[in-house]
Amino acid sequence: MTTIERLVLMANQIARNLEIGGEDVATVAMAQHIADFWDPRMKQLISAHVAAGGDGLTPIAKAAMERLALPLE
Repeated sequence: MTTIERLVLMANQIARNLEIGGEDVATVAMAQHIADFWDPRMKQLISAHVAAGGDGLTPIAKAAMERLALPLE
């Protein structure tokens, strides 16, 4: 498994764990989790992956990563 495949897997697992609160809540919570706990290199790699289309990411995971480009509330 490549590094990006592992990051996509991790992002999707987080999204699945948070989706019970609804898509909007899950997106905000996941973006905050990534901002708080992921290493800057991990964030850079997954952000580049999203910029290239985000293949393999769930809609919540992709939306959360896109949200990281915006200020978190």
